[in-house]
Amino acid sequence: MRSSGSVSIVRRIGALTVWSPLLGVAGRVFTETGSEAGGAFLLIEELAGQGKVTPLHTHPDEAESFSILEGEVLLHLDGDEWPLGAGGFALVPPGVPHAHLVTSDVARALILITPGDGGMEAFFRDASEPAGDRTLPAWRPLDIERIAAAAERTGAVKILGPPPFGPPAA
Repeated sequence: MRSSGSVSIVRRIGALTVWSPLLGVAGRVFTETGSEAGGAFLLIEELAGQGKVTPLHTHPDEAESFSILEGEVLLHLDGDEWPLGAGGFALVPPGVPHAHLVTSDVARALILITPGDGGMEAFFRDASEPAGDRTLPAWRPLDIERIAAAAERTGAVKILGPPPFGPPAA
């Protein structure tokens, strides 16, 4: 990383890719780690298959922003549901209950965590496995026990309950 005053430039040779089987089917590429950004933010590119879902949760100390690049996601935000497609953006402030569900075959999003010096990066790493490549693995059901254990260890996530989404429409 090169720094000139308040501007930092990172020349990425290769990003770390991890799979989050406990979060359903999702690939997360740490585009910019918290340490690379001086703690200001954590930027993740997520590739997820249909049915990828998160439990209802909050982040006590970080805001989480979603910028949908392709596909469709249903965001449950503080009791309301919001469909987001390509070009959609949502900001979830610290402490606000939320969850998301991928409703298209595949969705790709940039997820921005601010600040990036907290436990979110540790949570994602703890709750994931290194990936050999950037193809989606087979779907797996949500592993709420493993998610809760990673949340407890890092303190970055407070699990409030299961995914709040009803069964898919027939």
